[in-house]
Amino acid sequence: MLIGLYVFARRQRLSFGDGSWKPGLAVGVLFSLEYLLLGEALRFTSASHTVVFLYTAPVFASLLLHFLVPDERMAPLQWAGIGLAFGGIAIAFLLPSETADTNNGPLILWGGLLALLAGAAWGATTVVVRTSCLAHVSAEQTLLYQLVAAFVLLLMGAAALDQLAINPTPLALASLAFQAVIVSFAGFLVWFWLLRHYQASRIGVLSFMTPLFGVGFGAWLLNEPIEPGFLIGAVLVIIGITLVSGHGWLKQQMVSRGKTAKGIIADRY
Repeated sequence: MLIGLYVFARRQRLSFGDGSWKPGLAVGVLFSLEYLLLGEALRFTSASHTVVFLYTAPVFASLLLHFLVPDERMAPLQWAGIGLAFGGIAIAFLLPSETADTNNGPLILWGGLLALLAGAAWGATTVVVRTSCLAHVSAEQTLLYQLVAAFVLLLMGAAALDQLAINPTPLALASLAFQAVIVSFAGFLVWFWLLRHYQASRIGVLSFMTPLFGVGFGAWLLNEPIEPGFLIGAVLVIIGITLVSGHGWLKQQMVSRGKTAKGIIADRY
């Protein structure tokens, strides 16, 4: 509703006669699947585990785009990043934890797998947007496709899983308001304001900080233990994601520093 009111206030025109509703439905289904898997993952594993595995989405997106879009071929450094990311996932999954309950070990692994699948669904959403006519429609329209489909599909999923009951405590209502108003609406507006004023490659690198915040807030606010194996795996995943998605920014920084070094040498000699 908030995004719809925002579009109406700006008098933006939404075009549905160009066939964009078909890939729009696809991204809506993937978006719904992502959040269904994410919600289920949080029932079995910690928030810090979930956020790290969820943010493997750029790895899955880059892999798919490499084979589907000729202009999206990955460089050797990006392949190295994918190797690091999947190596980190393997370590986080397989390295035994000293603090975890052995009876709950399979459930924790199941939660991590669900979070990883949620990341794959997010990555597939990116691929559909990049390879369809959604790449040429407004971001608001694409977001509306996802939100409307999620409203319908997740409501059906909640009914099927017998999760329609709501306990409207102050904490629950405050959490819902925070997610809806601050994260989904205000965060969306701030993100696109940043994209209009700064280079997309530089802004995109900031999103890699999300897993760090997830692990930090999980330990601070939820008292979640940070196992050494998971910590090592998480670091490798974050480095891998940075190499995959931040390749353009890293290359730009290297070129910029190279020009600066040449300028210094030229001034001296």
